[in-house]
Amino acid sequence: MAEKTRIALVFGGRSSEHSISCATAGGVLGAIDRDRYEVVPIGVTRDGAFVLERDDPAAFALDPDHLPEVRDDGSRVLWPDSTKHRELRVRRSGGGEESLGRIDVAFPILHGPFGEDGTIQGLFELIGLPYVGNGVLASAMGMDKHFTKTVLQAAGVLVAPWITLHRSDRAGDPVYLHRRVAALGYPVFVKPARAGSSVGVSKVDDAAGLEHALDKAFAEDSKVLVERGVVGRELEIGVLGSRTGGPARTSSVGEIVVTGRDFYDFDAKYLDAPGIDLICPARLGDGEQLDLERTAQRAFEAIDGRGLARVDLFLTEEGFVVNEINTMPGFTPISMFPRCWQESGLAYPDLIAELIELAR
Repeated sequence: MAEKTRIALVFGGRSSEHSISCATAGGVLGAIDRDRYEVVPIGVTRDGAFVLERDDPAAFALDPDHLPEVRDDGSRVLWPDSTKHRELRVRRSGGGEESLGRIDVAFPILHGPFGEDGTIQGLFELIGLPYVGNGVLASAMGMDKHFTKTVLQAAGVLVAPWITLHRSDRAGDPVYLHRRVAALGYPVFVKPARAGSSVGVSKVDDAAGLEHALDKAFAEDSKVLVERGVVGRELEIGVLGSRTGGPARTSSVGEIVVTGRDFYDFDAKYLDAPGIDLICPARLGDGEQLDLERTAQRAFEAIDGRGLARVDLFLTEEGFVVNEINTMPGFTPISMFPRCWQESGLAYPDLIAELIELAR
């Protein structure tokens, strides 16, 4: 029997998306092919400690009343101290230390800052450990919506008009700030520049709601985007890197139909709140499908993407407008990214295996 590939599954983290990352871990733990892969689950606490976690999918189920979390049990996982070996070690709370064996691939399923933004990718680069997903540059760029839009615009990809605000802008002339936002045209969306899962996002219909929305966004980040609202169909497509150096691969297209909410917010994404219908595959004409696939590929290439991404777009009268790129998209079994790949013929366990093999 062939030796199993050993995977360090890293989840949790310091961001506000901690629980969503844990839920993703539950999905991966339950679906990964145990005949091919051996998993070492490594949780990251909200304080940033690496702890040895349970290999138990049920422990990380997404329950709206009790969101999953990495608890600090006093253990500490110790990463390799050089590129000369890939041995993981764990120091127990009682002070003893033991080997966890060699690791072949790290699989970080961290969402948000301190995980999806190039930081942990930099750690893996430093110690020479192959890892699933995008590199340092693409991860950092994809996490920061301002720089994503700047790079996409330079690559000729349509994005919604926006302005970027810092805390210092609120200390200045409030009339000038409101004029800048009004110049975009209401309604606008106010978003933390470096957060995901719609955390801290508000739709603002007029000037009266702007200050509250800014308070909410600045509670998550020191940099905030204000974007003009885009009218069009809301679509998402999965992207996988190529093993052969050819163009990135694209999945079936999903559509988000908002029926009773202002937008596709955190509660609708993860807590099964009503008012949203997810359709996959979406109905598109042949020309539209091809245009969307090419736009997603161009966006992925523009940020120097590898591994995986989900590209979110609007289909408008002017064409496809890219909303954002998620370099570690929602990856629970019911999330749009795996769902669209399943519609394309790639089941969830096979998608996990493909990402690992791409990393290798």
